[in-house]
Amino acid sequence: MNALASRGLRLGLRANLAQFALLVAVNALVGGMLGQERIVLPLLAGTVFGLSAYTSAMTYILAFGATKAITNFFAGTLSDRYGRKPVLVAGWLIALPIPAMLAWGPSWAWIVTANVLLGLSQGLTWSTTVIMKIDLAGPQRRGLAMGFNEAAGYVAVALTAVATGRLAESSGLRPAPFLLGAAYAALGLGLSALIVRETREHARLEATASAGDSAVVPSTGQIAWRTSVSDRSLSAASQAGLVNNLNDALAWGIFPIVFAAGGLSLAQVGVLGALYPMVWGLGQTITGWWSDHAGRKHLITAGMLLQAAAIAAVAAGHGFALWAAAQVLLGIGTALVYPTLLAVIGDVAHPAWRARAVGVYRLWRDAGFAVGALLAGLIADLYGLSAAIWTVAALTAASGILVALRMRETLADRV
Repeated sequence: MNALASRGLRLGLRANLAQFALLVAVNALVGGMLGQERIVLPLLAGTVFGLSAYTSAMTYILAFGATKAITNFFAGTLSDRYGRKPVLVAGWLIALPIPAMLAWGPSWAWIVTANVLLGLSQGLTWSTTVIMKIDLAGPQRRGLAMGFNEAAGYVAVALTAVATGRLAESSGLRPAPFLLGAAYAALGLGLSALIVRETREHARLEATASAGDSAVVPSTGQIAWRTSVSDRSLSAASQAGLVNNLNDALAWGIFPIVFAAGGLSLAQVGVLGALYPMVWGLGQTITGWWSDHAGRKHLITAGMLLQAAAIAAVAAGHGFALWAAAQVLLGIGTALVYPTLLAVIGDVAHPAWRARAVGVYRLWRDAGFAVGALLAGLIADLYGLSAAIWTVAALTAASGILVALRMRETLADRV
């Protein structure tokens, strides 16, 4: 009998339900830390700190995305070397000062610095919850596991966006909206330090079952090359992840400005800002399961093209009803893509080096925040907000076409 199995370790959602549910809750708190910014910071940039250039106003997204992308890369390696739980706890420790810096920071430099810390924290916490759920779920329910993980995070983003929008309208842009983040950080640290259990041995159990203890593990550089370039499916997933978060940077940094300039109230802007991640989050509980049965490739292709159409609708239309419909479509498209891309990485990467492949993929995916902030900000400053939105819509459509041409169906790769 396998030594790990003899110790009572088993793979699967049912066998690990309590710990899996706890990690879902922890990732909801991770998402809430991001949600506290989604509505308030784009408005703070102009009304409190007097930033008129879109490129300058979006520096906080650039700082967040660049830091999170790099941290994602190291999170996989660190979780393989030291274990998943220590990395998760470290991420929450880094998160503790962020709400205070956002609530009372005296200059925009404080906001940018807080987002550097947020990128570090999110890179460690979100990456680790992804890896831990993949460890526990085993190969048969990987898509469903990623659906629950991403659903928890982005529903929390949505609910927190609504709450902070209402708090901002009733109590001002600062400090009230960021007190939610302080509560999230304290609770997340407590749960992660005291109740979450290590899952690295579950990955070793799956590795032993799939290829034996003697499986050759590539170097980190080889894994990075394979995930970024040489493997058709992994590299297609990486570019799609980058473009997906590129358009999310647009939704985060530009859409609230567009909606407010269109005459909507702060509460309405908050609702629109929440619709997209809410539909995205809830939808993933279905699309992750769907990809386990219908396959990955076509869901990703359709999702990217639907996102492109939704972004174009924001540029072409005006008014709360039309923008709300566009946000719903954007959420559906992202729900088709987000957990499915992670499932592709889990399908193709061997359990012995999967955590590092997830880290490389998430490096590319979250680099999209930085690329999107720079691209959308520069185009908006030079040619206007509408041009920035149309450009991102075109890039998103091109990404979907590239997935259709390059990615092969990976569902058959499951053990």
